[in-house]
Amino acid sequence: MREGRRRRRLPLPGIIVFLAASVGVTLLLTGWTVLGEGAELESVQVTGVTIIQEEKEEAGPAEGGALAEGKYAELLSDPALMAAQNAFPLVPAKEGEITLAFAGDILFDDSYSIMVRMKSRAGGGSLVEAGFDPAILEEMRGADLFMVNNEFTYTKRGTPTAGKAFTFRADPAHASLLSEMGADLVSLANNHAYDYGEISLLDTLDTLAAAGIPWVGAGRNLAEAVRPVYFVSENVKIAFLSATQIERMDNPDTKGATESSPGVFRCRDVDLLLSEIQKAKAVSDFVVVYVHWGTESTTELDWAQKEQAPLIAQAGADLIIGDHPHVLQGIEFIGDTPVIYSVGNFLFNSRTQDTCLVEVTLDAQTGQLASFRFLPAIQKDCRTSLLAGEEKARVIGHMQSLSPEVTIDAEGFVYPWTAQDVQGVASQAGAVPAARKRSVPA
Repeated sequence: MREGRRRRRLPLPGIIVFLAASVGVTLLLTGWTVLGEGAELESVQVTGVTIIQEEKEEAGPAEGGALAEGKYAELLSDPALMAAQNAFPLVPAKEGEITLAFAGDILFDDSYSIMVRMKSRAGGGSLVEAGFDPAILEEMRGADLFMVNNEFTYTKRGTPTAGKAFTFRADPAHASLLSEMGADLVSLANNHAYDYGEISLLDTLDTLAAAGIPWVGAGRNLAEAVRPVYFVSENVKIAFLSATQIERMDNPDTKGATESSPGVFRCRDVDLLLSEIQKAKAVSDFVVVYVHWGTESTTELDWAQKEQAPLIAQAGADLIIGDHPHVLQGIEFIGDTPVIYSVGNFLFNSRTQDTCLVEVTLDAQTGQLASFRFLPAIQKDCRTSLLAGEEKARVIGHMQSLSPEVTIDAEGFVYPWTAQDVQGVASQAGAVPAARKRSVPA
């Protein structure tokens, strides 16, 4: 038989203290469990008693931010450091790969045929959709990064360069078309960036900054003109540089930037470009060099392209994209570095011209080149369209004729070996030249 046991009661003040302490400790333990061992907890107040955590862990991101992971977690978690490095975050659309797309010259000047025809066709609708067919727009917008050459100024001021046959300027409002077409980055290193004088270049820089479009190849001074733009994912940092060697004279109309004056990044003397490539390579995983070179309206490479391309590759460029000739020029590999010498016009004039998108895929963990693809397109009636069928095969055949040191398959994938290389190893079932396997698309 159990007898009722009378329990000793705590005085009321003691009960209050006991309950407060119990709740505080429970909350503390729960907090540690939820936050995990890596959470920062310098001190916690429990019922008037300060409990000090013995080991302070590394601080996480600011409140409300996602915790960055991977090789570049620290950089991505520090907006001030990103800004100081001229770096922008990159979140790949597909797991395991990063896609880069490149195209040539565009023009948004209302005085020329492209914009006149696009406005007429759009009828108050989308100018971009009036200028590009849906298939090529899907490729442009679908790339993780898409880069074009901005071959004009954004300004309503200035006077045209005296004696220059063609000078271009666009309404600054047209900069919004870049984002609509999917462009993430533009090159300003060309021979039209100064068409309406210094003020036109400065207005262009201000316009692009306001539109949130990074640029390379020009600046308010030399330091800004030569600096790369970096795009950074969790494990890959990609550097973009751009320079021009056009107007090969001592006093060009398109002024080169100096330590104290605005201009473009000139590379007629290539030494500074090589130095900047080396610096970029030292702090990144993949280096793209977009260079304005060559002779207009010919598929033949000129002496400067032949001279500079190997030097640019040897300095650390992992990809070289060329433009300026307004026509397509060939593709080759210099070591492991693919070079397309000219991507041609993209949306520039009323001529019917073959053009392209270049699509490059990188491994999202290492930044190594996984594939290089030439996508045939055509500029016709002030509209650019992706090609298919016989026309696609025709342009690929043309590019193959200009590119004897590579093989371009029916889908435009470019392999760094020739048909003779393949024939030489035909007896090894499915084998390809061992030294050149790295760029085979998955």
